[in-house]
Order: sequence, then structure tokens, then C-alpha cells
Amino acid sequence: MVRKTMLLALLGLICSLTVKAQQFALVDMEYILNRIPAYQAAVQEMETLSAQWQKEIEAKNEEAQRLYESYQKNAETLSAEAKTTSENTIVAKEQEAAELRKQYFGPEGEMIKKRQELIGPIQDEIYNAIKNISLEKGYDAVIDRASAQSLIFASPRIDISNEVLSKLGYSI
Repeated sequence: MVRKTMLLALLGLICSLTVKAQQFALVDMEYILNRIPAYQAAVQEMETLSAQWQKEIEAKNEEAQRLYESYQKNAETLSAEAKTTSENTIVAKEQEAAELRKQYFGPEGEMIKKRQELIGPIQDEIYNAIKNISLEKGYDAVIDRASAQSLIFASPRIDISNEVLSKLGYSI
């Protein structure tokens, strides 16, 4: 009997140690970002730059198109040398447009750099606030509700988005 009681007690102790529940919290990054004025200003600045750069690229493309149309109209009257020169000019304008697109919107382009410059520090602040709250409250994981595609339901009581905003100094 004592042996059986000891075995059950030991089994209960092992189970209680291994079954420690992990604590999770949720944040909604879209909700948080949309309530930070600096983020809104950064997005607006990036949209303005994007539109400006897109206009430059379109101007190069339109110039190439005009040169091509002019070439088409006059192709019959041009010498072989003039045709080659016109074709090279058209190709050069198209390449200029492609280079501008790559310079501004490529994987290492100005848009990526500007995003890192403007939005990176805001994201770092949010991350640090989430990390501090997690350490204070003992959360094992914090999941972004906005990007968790397989999250079907989560109780609103584990959403710490407003707490993050408060930690960042924004009223809710």
C-alpha cells in the first residue's frame, strides 16, 4: 500500500512538472502600427517618394516610346547607320528606365533603404515593448494576430496590443 502510494505520488509529481502550461499572448501589429503617428507619417513619406520615383520611370518609358514611334514613322527614309543609331538610342532609354526601376524599387533599392530608415526604428520600439511585457508577465510566446494565417480563434483577454501601445506612451 505504501509502495503504491509512493508510486502514485511520484507519478503525480512528474506529471505536474512536465505539464507546465505555456503562456501565450497575442498582438495585432496592424492595430498597433495604425495608432502610431510616426508610422503613419513614414508610410505617407514612402508613398510620396514612390509616386515621385514612379513618375521618373514612366517619363523615361514615355521618352523611349516617343523615340520608337518616331523611328517607326521615319524608318523607311533612314539610312542603315541612322536606323542603328535610333535603335541604340531607344534601347538605351529603355535600359535607363529599367535601371531607375531597379535603383528605386529593386531588392537593394532606395525604397527598401528608406523603409528601413523610417519604419525600422518604430518596429524595433514595438519589438522591445513586446519583449519587456513578455518578460514581466512570463509569456513564453507572443503571436502576431495580423500575420497568423492559421489562427482561427483567440480569446481577446490574451491580446496585449493596448498594453504595448501604453508601454510605448500612446493613449488608447
